[in-house]
Amino acid sequence: MERVAITGVGIVSPLGQSAGEFTSGLQDGRVRIVEAPWADPAAGRHAWVSTIEGFDPHAWMDDRVVDGTDVFAQYAIAAAAQAVADHDEELDAERTGVVLGTTMSGVQSLSEAQRALDLEGPQAIHRKLNIKAWPNMAAGQLALRWKLHGPLLTVSSACASANDAIGTAAQMIESGRADVMIAGGTEHGLTEILYWAQTSYGMSQGAPDPAMAMLPFDVRRTGIVEGEGAAVLVLERYERAVARGAHIHGVVRGYASLSDGFHPSSPDPSARWEAEAIRRAHADAGLAASDVGAIVAHATSTPKGDTVEIKAVNEVFGDRGDSLLVTSIKGSVGHTGAASAAMGVIAGLQAMDAGALPPVGGTSEVEDGAQFRIVTGEPAKADIGVVQVNAFGFGGQNSSLVISRD
Repeated sequence: MERVAITGVGIVSPLGQSAGEFTSGLQDGRVRIVEAPWADPAAGRHAWVSTIEGFDPHAWMDDRVVDGTDVFAQYAIAAAAQAVADHDEELDAERTGVVLGTTMSGVQSLSEAQRALDLEGPQAIHRKLNIKAWPNMAAGQLALRWKLHGPLLTVSSACASANDAIGTAAQMIESGRADVMIAGGTEHGLTEILYWAQTSYGMSQGAPDPAMAMLPFDVRRTGIVEGEGAAVLVLERYERAVARGAHIHGVVRGYASLSDGFHPSSPDPSARWEAEAIRRAHADAGLAASDVGAIVAHATSTPKGDTVEIKAVNEVFGDRGDSLLVTSIKGSVGHTGAASAAMGVIAGLQAMDAGALPPVGGTSEVEDGAQFRIVTGEPAKADIGVVQVNAFGFGGQNSSLVISRD
């Protein structure tokens, strides 16, 4: 892949509603896990989520847009507004496009509409339900906001959605279809019905202690805590960004996406195809495994998933010890679904800039077997020039993205 510059970043996350708040929270090891509204501890029903506190959509969009959008789209609009402002150049409408990832899309609006129908009848359903709930409406709202006429796509590849959106957008720039792309992921799936479904499926165990609810790579881990939010980047043709003197946060160097082809929700225990996605991203970047200094792992705190990812990284990188630093953002903000990989990219960009990879929030008893350093407790200081971001999703969605400082 040709180099594609990252010239804008924006985020709405459980750790804060700006890139600075988010990354400083990660570096401090902050954990944002709170009791879900539907929990009933007295009855033994423990439930935890990672939520965004104090989000006001009216600070980012007018009343008509608020009325016609689900929260997942509102998060995307707020994150994209930050990223476009950071990009610091008027967008060329015909040469700018959007690729956005989402998994749950407007599930909250659909749930609320079904409840209204059951309790009050058809007249209670919001007349804009379709444009609130459809998966493409977050990306569509971004194109509407800036009156864009470039490529407009929505990607839904489970937890790999943001990686796939960013990689696809970078390829569009590389192919000449656009000069600038707005890309990332957004998610708001914190509904009671989905929580209990994932609990019965074994994705979460309902730990009584919030400090034990989400522990990536920890031997005590029991499953996922769902998070929410959006992370959006502005990507730009590298030569164009340099010519206009843009602030370049980092560079997209390589991307790969392939199918695990094993099971709807469990990874292939051999780790063969996760490892292959990592290798193909290196090949696309024209880099070797030895060039990578840090990984923002997928690491969802599931017993099977984390073990397989450790195996995949060991297979590709060999015994790197402290020369390969690995973290996961999910201990701090839960699993933010389609937004998680884009949040991981922002974490990686900040780590390269600061010379320190943030720790895995909450994790302290690391699983044996990793031939690399899983960062816990405090940030790991290092001169990091290349970061890899992994994202592995239900359905066998394996993706990996390589970013560099320059």
